[in-house]
Amino acid sequence: MKLLEGKVAVITGAARGIGKAIAVKFAQEGANIAFTDLNIDDNAKATEAEIAAYGVKVKAYASNAADFEDTHKVIEEIVKDFGRVDILVNNAGITRDGLMMRMSEQQWDMVINVNLKSAFNFIHALTPIMMKQKAGSIINMSSVVGVSGNAGQTNYSASKAGMIGLAKSVAKELGSRGIRANAIAPGFIITEMTHQLSEEVRKQWADQIPLKRGGTPDDVANVALFLASDLSSYVSGQVIPVCGGMNM
Repeated sequence: MKLLEGKVAVITGAARGIGKAIAVKFAQEGANIAFTDLNIDDNAKATEAEIAAYGVKVKAYASNAADFEDTHKVIEEIVKDFGRVDILVNNAGITRDGLMMRMSEQQWDMVINVNLKSAFNFIHALTPIMMKQKAGSIINMSSVVGVSGNAGQTNYSASKAGMIGLAKSVAKELGSRGIRANAIAPGFIITEMTHQLSEEVRKQWADQIPLKRGGTPDDVANVALFLASDLSSYVSGQVIPVCGGMNM
């Protein structure tokens, strides 16, 4: 029996990177996948095809996760197409880095809206559905900088700290209805974004990590699988770092 056999998972921002790795991992374990991205481009179509190869139902949806009404509409579509939602992974996120004294209001608002408000939007839309089912697992993608902070990333750090507070509060509000909420705090994960960094910068990062390497999207996906499955049926309101010991 696969860990997520017959479950339906909604994953935001899953056309590439960590979101894609989670979607593929869930599909390998039998979950049907509804994933969103801002646009259904070639990356999204390729991800859709890759997931379909595992014999599960999959559909990509164009969605502006930061838009409240748009989110409610896309959840209505997903429930119509899939019948239910058992797992929500709030993974949509962007960076607009800069020092506080030079950061524009637009840089702040964009990151807070895409990274944090999007999670509120999806949880808000799915709460009545999960309450009716008396079951559900909500996973917020936070970051080690949401725990420790980081110079030059006040907006990103604040949004990721917010994801932790949101998960803990939802866990307290909805626990009596059989709904769990947790957060994952990845550290330095090797993705397309980090490949843009110089070799020297990547080495500096690795030197700060006790395991002396960057993580992979699969490292994060494995923890997401644990939190999505019944293996973690008594785990709620927690933050699990996936950082190689960088943040202890």
